[in-house]
Amino acid sequence: MKVTYFQQVPYRHLDDDFERRHESVVTTPYFETTKPAHVASAFRDALDECMIAARAGFDGITITEHSQSAYDMIPNPDLLESALAYVTEVENLPVALFPVGRSLGKSREPLRVAEEQAMIDCISNGRLVAGFPVGLAYDANVNNGVPPAETRARFDENLELILRAWNEEKPFPFNGKFSQHGSVNLWPRPIQQPRPPVWITGIGNPKTMEFCLSRNFGFNYFGWFGSKLTGRRIFDRFGSVAEQLGKPRNPFQIGFMQSVAVAETDAEAERIYGPHIEYFFRKGLGSIPTNRLMIPGGIDIRGLEFIFRDPSDFGMYEKMRTASFRELRDAGCVICGSPETVRDQLVEMCIDFGIGNLHAMLQYGSMPKALTQQNIDLFASEVLPHLKPIFADKYDHHWWPERLGGKPAVSETAREEEDAL
Repeated sequence: MKVTYFQQVPYRHLDDDFERRHESVVTTPYFETTKPAHVASAFRDALDECMIAARAGFDGITITEHSQSAYDMIPNPDLLESALAYVTEVENLPVALFPVGRSLGKSREPLRVAEEQAMIDCISNGRLVAGFPVGLAYDANVNNGVPPAETRARFDENLELILRAWNEEKPFPFNGKFSQHGSVNLWPRPIQQPRPPVWITGIGNPKTMEFCLSRNFGFNYFGWFGSKLTGRRIFDRFGSVAEQLGKPRNPFQIGFMQSVAVAETDAEAERIYGPHIEYFFRKGLGSIPTNRLMIPGGIDIRGLEFIFRDPSDFGMYEKMRTASFRELRDAGCVICGSPETVRDQLVEMCIDFGIGNLHAMLQYGSMPKALTQQNIDLFASEVLPHLKPIFADKYDHHWWPERLGGKPAVSETAREEEDAL
């Protein structure tokens, strides 16, 4: 399997009583809360941590996008991935650059996104993995003013324009509902043609799964809600959708983000990581009220049917703001313990759920750089070697760059798909 290092850039110095004094982590007044030196060190440390992981043997560097928030200050993952593309190329490190969160539901400049990611693919000489979520409601609809009912339609149109702009042989006009261009003639184009591997991140909506399977995209799911509460539901649903479409189920088409903490013993892991884990969930995702994540009009009817029928897809979400470390660990929001404990749980989970790409989140909340490096080093030496052989000889990886050992099926299908649009 492929194992990537998953990076966010949180502000690590929020007050102890932050979640009790502030309505949310996405409306926090910046100047009342931050110190410039802390913000600067957060970005420097994040890039250092990515390079530590790249040198330690991870298969890729996965970076998210959460603008206007204290729990993740990355407004555009392409900025960090561009820097990493250059350094990893200079050091000849075989890692994928995976900007997993370039949200297209809010984007008003899709061609800028296409250009940025084409540039990353050129700098890295063919190591880009493109990630395009629809985007979170508070960001798309509140921060960027996109009407909720337009979010999904804007995502669909933007994605098709980007894919076409990457491989159309001649300049073409584009007359969409949300953007119009007299001539589209992208420079540069991705090294990987007709396009790099494309992944979509979703929350379990069957429509998103159907979209990924029918278009031969990878499907990402993030495990913050608790893998022990939601994993079975989500991945069994993906299998059911695949079966309904007559598509073969290949673990490498599935990506899963899991928070992980490794120390010498289970007790030591709880002692040194517990406070940072509680910080992340209480002051981060847990401090985003439901009404800011799900604005009326932003989820299609099939997704709403699933939510109203059974809200269990959201696992621990409603309790996160006050959850203890042990509640978060027991729900699977984090896998924490000795190397043996962590690898046993990860191996079992990946095989059981059919996960071929694990995005390991090893820095979260207030965790300082030194402790993050300890977590990365121990994971890389004691856990990673036990994960990589999983599924390696049983399936081809069609959603990974060819330069890094992937066997993209995209070359056989993408032009036909995009020509048919």
